[in-house]
Amino acid sequence: MSDIRFDHYPGPDPAIVMIHGWTCRRSDWNAQIDHLNGRHEMLALDLPGHGDSPVDERAQWTMQAFAGDVVDCLQKLASETVVIMGHSMGGTVALEAAALAPERVKGVILADTFLINYGALTAEEITGFYQPFSDDFHSAMDTLIENTTGPDTGDELKSRLKRQMGEADPAWALAAWEQLLNWNPAPVWPKLKCPVHAINCPLIPDTTRERLGAHMSETVIPGSGHFLQMEVPAAFNAAMDDAIRRF
Repeated sequence: MSDIRFDHYPGPDPAIVMIHGWTCRRSDWNAQIDHLNGRHEMLALDLPGHGDSPVDERAQWTMQAFAGDVVDCLQKLASETVVIMGHSMGGTVALEAAALAPERVKGVILADTFLINYGALTAEEITGFYQPFSDDFHSAMDTLIENTTGPDTGDELKSRLKRQMGEADPAWALAAWEQLLNWNPAPVWPKLKCPVHAINCPLIPDTTRERLGAHMSETVIPGSGHFLQMEVPAAFNAAMDDAIRRF
């Protein structure tokens, strides 16, 4: 197991495990942790290279490798059952982790995971997403945040996201980004034994919804952007509560 940094909060079953997005960190879930505190056991982690977790000596930056880190962390939980919640890339990791531990995972919540249509990207589209970060990592990160945050997102949150996500070392961040862009969910769906619920912003394309709708239920939060758990925490928390109840 990698030297994963995490915050653990005791509470009743089921446990809620929270996975951040690409170049993000566990503190992105602070509003959800405050909201759920005492109602569920919780674990919020930093994936390798992210936040406070070291890069370690890994050669693999695949979603499956990250999922192995998450499953290792499940050993820290007292609860028998788990709901895994992932934002953006964290949602792809959540799905892979649920496939690795189907006996414990009773539900997956995806927070705007399929803003990019993983599994249906052409080679040209993958290059188009990847190349700007390879050419100028910090400029591309700023553009990403400007283009995907909601219309009412404050400058303070945007600045914080730019600073924190821009701190990532491109040496591993680009490797993870390439693996993410090439990730395909198709092999995962047959392995899942739990429901999946997506909480999305309005930017999710209808073509993506049509392709993946059979695999999950969905809540769309009007006025939100890609970082919706931080941009509109009250609305996100209400949708999250509803999903947990239904699981």
